[in-house]
Amino acid sequence: MFAETAGIIVFLLLISSAFAVGLFLYRRERKVRAQFEVRRAELEDRESKMHQRMYELAILKELGDRVGYSLDVHQIVDVITGSLHQFIEYSAVSYMLIEPEKVLFKVHLEKSVHRGFIDEVRDRMLKSLSALLEKEFKREQVNEILSGAIIVDEVEEPVRSFFNIPLAIGDRVVGVLTVSDTKAGLYKEEEMTILYKITSQASKAVTKLQEVVKTEQSKLNAMVESMADGVVMTDLDYRVMVVNPSAKNIIGWQGKNEVTIFDFIDKLGNTFDIRGKLEESVKLNKSYILDKILINDKFFQIFTFPVLNKYSLKAGEVLGGVVIFHDITHEIELERIRKDFTSMIVHELRSPLDGIKKISELLRNKETDVNSANTQEYLQMVYQNASRMLDLVNDILDLAKLEAGKFEIRLEAADIKDIINNRISFYELAAKDAGIKLNPLFGNDLPDALRLDPRAIQQVLNNFISNALKFTKSGGEVKIIAFLHKKGFSLSDEFLTLGVSSGIPINADLARDYPNAIAIAVYDTGIGIALESISQLFGKFKQLYPASLDGKKGTGLGLSIAKALIEAHKGTVGAISKEKVGSIFYFMIPFE
Repeated sequence: MFAETAGIIVFLLLISSAFAVGLFLYRRERKVRAQFEVRRAELEDRESKMHQRMYELAILKELGDRVGYSLDVHQIVDVITGSLHQFIEYSAVSYMLIEPEKVLFKVHLEKSVHRGFIDEVRDRMLKSLSALLEKEFKREQVNEILSGAIIVDEVEEPVRSFFNIPLAIGDRVVGVLTVSDTKAGLYKEEEMTILYKITSQASKAVTKLQEVVKTEQSKLNAMVESMADGVVMTDLDYRVMVVNPSAKNIIGWQGKNEVTIFDFIDKLGNTFDIRGKLEESVKLNKSYILDKILINDKFFQIFTFPVLNKYSLKAGEVLGGVVIFHDITHEIELERIRKDFTSMIVHELRSPLDGIKKISELLRNKETDVNSANTQEYLQMVYQNASRMLDLVNDILDLAKLEAGKFEIRLEAADIKDIINNRISFYELAAKDAGIKLNPLFGNDLPDALRLDPRAIQQVLNNFISNALKFTKSGGEVKIIAFLHKKGFSLSDEFLTLGVSSGIPINADLARDYPNAIAIAVYDTGIGIALESISQLFGKFKQLYPASLDGKKGTGLGLSIAKALIEAHKGTVGAISKEKVGSIFYFMIPFE
């Protein structure tokens, strides 16, 4: 009995142990399985994220490789839409971009859909654009481009899944990107997050690049704006992209609207075929240079170049054309002046040298009486010709020294009245022979001594007086006027105070703001000077008239030297004239 009971107890113990072990193993297996499921879920989630990250990196790499440093939004969006099928399902991927005159609607069909599906996507995208930009867009503005699968009208599945992403560059919305499908509930948060991230990074890259381009463009624009040469740059459709003020001035453009290629065509006429030269340069990828083209009284050297792309995958691609107008009027004028000056120098030197040579031959004759009247006249002619050549050489040397900054003004105390009286005595005989009155007129308040260079002032007076005598007819008058100019008074007022009534119109405010100064004026009743010529008088090699009354031409250096000498005294020089009435040449030297 006891043995049976013990056996039963042992049996029960065995069963209990087995149940406990089984329960332990079962719980352990469930725990391990649960951990495995969690681990598998984690691995799947990690794999999914890794796949998404790989896709994200792949697209960004493709953007970098294919787009490079590009501001072409179409190209950037094409790269994004062309790779979406790798991680997202859709019937159609599309984008809308705002262009100057239209809205570009580009659709790629991954599956065949009917026409109504595309129309619905278009209308939804137009509404999104209108909401984003607070501006109404109409179907008539849409330019549609389709690619991918064909349209099948029998497939009458509507849009059941639709997702919009705004496309922005900086703070400006430029369009929308959309994925759509005939199936419902496709687009989850994860897919959309990735798409947002990719478009956002592409937008940031373009924005940064635009900022760099704008900065560099502003520098370029500032440089082009300040250029003296006219610059016109066009795209391949010959739309003007860049035009600086100099180019507008060349054609006399006064319009308020943006200048176009047609404005240049109209203004230039047959002088220069700007459209034809640009077209030739762009199509043949060739540069052209045209010399001495006359446009509105100015000569230009015109350069036409193709504009090439050198900084992208499309290096060497022609982007447009540029025309540069280089003003060579000054160079041509200098060349003409050089020729005239050379001719004048040859003439001025050859004539007296020829005279000296002939007179010397006569004087070499043994029979010539040195004391005879004829011989003395010959000697006087030699002296005059030699003096004439010496004056010319001195003028050239003085001008060279002044331009090189090596002409020295030697200031000393001098009486301006003595200097003027000395010059009147020097020219008195010449004036008498010409039948011209030559007189001084001094203001009562002239100081006895001034610090100036007497030799330089004499040279200026020589030029003014000799010119006045040359261009005044017999019976006329030349007057040298000296007075103290006071700030606040005009030269017109001061001439009237001195009793000078010249009949030459003088600006009522002339020199009114000029500081206290010694004013010297040489007034004549000569033939006068044309108004348009007065501004050129003090330029190098400029002459008052084609010839003086005696038919002789000067060197054109005297007034230029006179101006430089007075400016070396920190003074100013000027001229007032009226044809057939007379002229006033004056200079003013400030003093305290």
